[in-house]
Amino acid sequence: MSNRRWVKGVLRFWHQQTSTLAAAIAFYTCLPVPTSWTLAFPGIARLAPLVGLMIGGILGLLDAGLHLLGMPAFTKSALVVVAGIALTGGLHLDGAMDTADGLAVPDPQRRLEVMSDSVTGAFGAMAAIALLLLKTSALADIESHRWLALMAAAGWGRWGQLVAIICYPYLKPTGKGAIHKESNHSAYDLVPGFLALLGLSGFLLILDDRNWLIAAGMAFGGSAIAVLTGAWFNHKLGGHTGDTYGAVVEWTEALLLCLLTGL
Repeated sequence: MSNRRWVKGVLRFWHQQTSTLAAAIAFYTCLPVPTSWTLAFPGIARLAPLVGLMIGGILGLLDAGLHLLGMPAFTKSALVVVAGIALTGGLHLDGAMDTADGLAVPDPQRRLEVMSDSVTGAFGAMAAIALLLLKTSALADIESHRWLALMAAAGWGRWGQLVAIICYPYLKPTGKGAIHKESNHSAYDLVPGFLALLGLSGFLLILDDRNWLIAAGMAFGGSAIAVLTGAWFNHKLGGHTGDTYGAVVEWTEALLLCLLTGL
């Protein structure tokens, strides 16, 4: 009886985890999820770094395929960046644009109101242009192990989002981001994604130990940018919204790719 109860417990846990992962894929990406799958949305944020690694891996495969076709570096990088937007449905870029519009308002009391407006303003458009230019130009200058850089950027961006969800108050009673705060995440939820992303840097060292500086930049630079980006938005707004969660992802990705280019 005890063995049967143990097996049932394992199966129940596995079903719960796969349901949450399927929901995370459905929420954070435009990838098709079979309608027969059970989706459990509470707690999906803890799997966001894993989804980020998956997105980065898909973009890395696309990048490798374009390389085999002889695509020039800048054009290849632009296509990869656009494919990243397509994979997520522009979810995070839209949040970054709304956040830029809100922060442009001098009156702090009106910032959330402006961020809730579906109309994109001039500062939102400028933020989108800046992000796309930074990502494309930085990626174009990375010559080797580009797929690891893409995975690191996407993974740390979403880990930074999880940091913001756990550490800072949510400023709106409703919205896409409200489901994350309602799930009662704890600091322990940061550990699996953090270890997986550190493992990514370790894997780079295994491939070529001469890239120790880049591996260190991926690990320490990625985590620092992710944490500081969320802290900056919290400083400006006194908390976070679903839009700022997206902004954390986008700016962490862009700044980490720039850092890796410099290294």
